[in-house]
Amino acid sequence: QVQLIESGGGLVQAGGSLRLSCVSSGRTFSKYAMGWFRQAPGKEREFVAAISWGGTSTNYANSVKGRFTVSRDNDRNTMYLQMNSLEPEDTAVYYCAGLNTGVVWTITAAEYNYWGQGTQVTVSS
Repeated sequence: QVQLIESGGGLVQAGGSLRLSCVSSGRTFSKYAMGWFRQAPGKEREFVAAISWGGTSTNYANSVKGRFTVSRDNDRNTMYLQMNSLEPEDTAVYYCAGLNTGVVWTITAAEYNYWGQGTQVTVSS
């Protein structure tokens, strides 16, 4: 059973930065494509960023492109999301997710096998 645990959320002013971390308990983390999703109150969960198992391929939602950076350290079983120039619209619970189907990455939440419990990010104006 793979467990994913997010951390790093918090309250920040608009224009500020946060770095989220997602640690995996699985021994095969390096074989998983990983993704970040977020869900704001009253809204559906939406794709934020994804990264291939080796970290060489990434994809971002248009709303975060140029502001967020996804990365991973397979030696530490950890994925990161560096969030800069945060906006109030970025306020949401952020979830990390993993899949081990061999797909390079995907923006579709339903395709991910494993999910973390989420971490709250609140951006004040």
